[in-house]
Amino acid sequence: MKRAAAKHLIERYYHQLTEGCGNDACTNEACGSSPGFQRMDNNAAAIKALELYKNNAKLCDPHPSKKGASSAFPENSAKGAHNFSTCSNGKMNHKELHPSREDFRDLNYLTEEKVYEILALCGETEDYSPLIRVIGRVFSSAESLVQSFRKAKQHTKEELKSLQAKDEDKDEDEKETASGASSSASAMEVDPETSASSGEGASHDGNNVQKLGPVDVSVDIEAVRRVYDRLLSNEKIEAAFLNALVYLSPNVECDLTYHNVYAADPNYLNVFIIVMENSNLHSPEYLDIALPQFCKAMSKLPLPAQAKLARLWSQYSADQIRRLIETFQQLVTYTVISNEFNSENLVNEDDGVVAATKCLKIVYYANVLGGELDTEHNEEEDDEPIPESSELTLQELLGEERRNKKGPRVDPLETELGIRASDCRRPVIPFEEFINEPLNEVLEMDKDYTFFKVETESKFSFMTCPFILNPVTKNLGLYYDNRIRMYSERRITALYSLVQGQQLNPYLRLKVRRDHIIDDALVRLEMIAMENPADLKKQLYVEFEGEQGVDEGGVSKEFFQLVVEEIFNPDIGMFTYDESTKLFWFNPSSFENEGQFTLIGIVLGLAIYNNCILDVHFPMVVYRKLMGKKGTFLDLADSHPVLHQSLKELLEYEGNVEEDMMITFQISQTDLFGNPLMYDLKENGDKIPVTNENRKEFVALYADYMLNKSVEKQFKAFRRGFHMVTNESPLKYLFRPEEIELLICGSRNLDFQALEETTEYDGGYNKDCRIIKDFWETVHSFSQEQKRLFLQFTTGTDRAPVGGLGKLKMIIAKNGPDSDRLPTSHTCFNVLLLPEYSSKEKLRERLLKAITYAKGFGML
Repeated sequence: MKRAAAKHLIERYYHQLTEGCGNDACTNEACGSSPGFQRMDNNAAAIKALELYKNNAKLCDPHPSKKGASSAFPENSAKGAHNFSTCSNGKMNHKELHPSREDFRDLNYLTEEKVYEILALCGETEDYSPLIRVIGRVFSSAESLVQSFRKAKQHTKEELKSLQAKDEDKDEDEKETASGASSSASAMEVDPETSASSGEGASHDGNNVQKLGPVDVSVDIEAVRRVYDRLLSNEKIEAAFLNALVYLSPNVECDLTYHNVYAADPNYLNVFIIVMENSNLHSPEYLDIALPQFCKAMSKLPLPAQAKLARLWSQYSADQIRRLIETFQQLVTYTVISNEFNSENLVNEDDGVVAATKCLKIVYYANVLGGELDTEHNEEEDDEPIPESSELTLQELLGEERRNKKGPRVDPLETELGIRASDCRRPVIPFEEFINEPLNEVLEMDKDYTFFKVETESKFSFMTCPFILNPVTKNLGLYYDNRIRMYSERRITALYSLVQGQQLNPYLRLKVRRDHIIDDALVRLEMIAMENPADLKKQLYVEFEGEQGVDEGGVSKEFFQLVVEEIFNPDIGMFTYDESTKLFWFNPSSFENEGQFTLIGIVLGLAIYNNCILDVHFPMVVYRKLMGKKGTFLDLADSHPVLHQSLKELLEYEGNVEEDMMITFQISQTDLFGNPLMYDLKENGDKIPVTNENRKEFVALYADYMLNKSVEKQFKAFRRGFHMVTNESPLKYLFRPEEIELLICGSRNLDFQALEETTEYDGGYNKDCRIIKDFWETVHSFSQEQKRLFLQFTTGTDRAPVGGLGKLKMIIAKNGPDSDRLPTSHTCFNVLLLPEYSSKEKLRERLLKAITYAKGFGML
């Protein structure tokens, strides 16, 4: 800090020598404002400033315009000073005695009008150096920027009349001169009306302004945009903004880090609002130095300031939010592509990328706030907490007390804003546009996950900004979390066996009979859930009674597949099936006990935990409910499309609802046997007619009943089972509801071309063999259903993993010469054993027979 203070003093001496203190009667001989002062060039002034600092010479009290100002453009401070004096103000008053004084040096902040005035004067002489110096001085000083472009105070009616009278009395010639100069100065002038239409509050945000309330900032954003529009068309002036930003950023970062300036003056946020309106920030000139430094400064903003900035940006139009996204994304991409990042040189340690990601987080939450928000319909937490493991005491003794016992972590900015990402039904800009693929490619996920768990300030983890990661990368992070937890449970079990003499059981072992799979799995999992739920977090190991086969993944896959087939069988009656949507929904009148629903919840959790894909078909509302959001009318479009259409028509009906439709607040449902069941949406609902006035309430209550109340018991049991496995996982933190579906079900998009490109060969085969070429021609000619059967036969599931079939590591191995044997597979390793058939026709016939009739482990 001593060095910073010395630097600051030397700068003050330098400004005093080159620009003066602003007092024309100054008596300090070492001040540029002193009448007898001998002018010197910039180099001489720098040497003299050092000398004055060493001698502790007198410093003038600076004029307000000098505070924090910089000579960011030393080459311009002397050059052109005389020329500028010839166009110092609109009335062209020349001060011959002090030609260098008319340099707007007493201007310590800018307004839109002042910028246009200087621009017009410079346009007359075609010398823009005075404007460049003013921009350099104001835009390189946080204090000056905070005061600039302030909103005009509202005038009273009397003041407005007085101003109007003054305007009418203005000299017409002066008006013409000014307007002519202004038009010659910038051919790119933007009409204020046009500019305003593209500014704040445009497009989507009319409702959001009412919803969030206007954000109170003192800067006139529309004026800033108009100024940028006019000035950025001039290359010399644009360079001034660039250089000023380079000087401004370190000082702002220092202010925020050490001086807590935002708490002292909330208007300090104006600096960031003004700079971010520069539409050229993502251009190559800024990406090397200026923008990374500015992002570092912005990332130091305290949480309340970040939240205020997010609320302000949420009221911007979609195009403006997209521009903000592109600014930070451009910096991340440019830095990643320009450097060699690897396990030795981690992208996590690049200050520019980290800072840009933190800034992008502010825009992400602005995008959430500006979208369609539903902050009210939240699922209630489980009444009774999931029992803690009996191993807790031993873990405390070992100094390994469970982390995240209170549930998954929450982003501090979410807490500050009082919203969650899952509250947003539809953002302004699609979430996918926040993903940065080049960053995902160079990210060392094992290291990043370590930083995520350690939570130190010195190491940044991109998992704390999951919006920038694609599902494949996030899934890898989740995989590490699950594997480490499995390893931890194994270690604790081993210690228990030593300390207490218990039987060593490091796995979650399930021994089931193929023809009683649900009963056996339910009994075993219920016992584990009651006795020691921590065992659910051990690695799953399935054994089919009477069958050989070591479970290295394949047996577990088949177990999940059989459980899902059984439990979703419509004959059992746990779920109803909609033929039109091909989706399942909870049966409100199911005879099955809650344990069965808990089981399917546990199975879903175990599938995620053990990296298996399930063939389940739920509407998206199920995953939203798992993430803590209740179903609403909008969700009916996915889960109950016919009912949704009927209710939508009711809402849009233009006639008299009460007389024409004769509906009441009582609805009818049918049970398993087709018997009608009546339900009152309100007390005495059968006596309350639905009218034009209360139809919205009727629709909301109807949707609430169908998606929440009618299946409350079944869903709570289902969610409880799911949370037994995932309650300590970063699942909720990392993934959105649609990504949870992708984790559980895999991708419906089957790109066999990608599978062919990533498949490996063994046993003498390679991609140029005749049979391999025949094989791929055959597979590509299969129907969609046959392709699913092939995947089921080879990998144990008919879905693509997260990231598509290109992420599936399949191996085709030679299984002897031509014979009548069928192809076989090891689903645990995704290995297809293929005899070298003599013809393409025989290959097709044998392969189709194998995939059509395969059932059980080790089909031969």
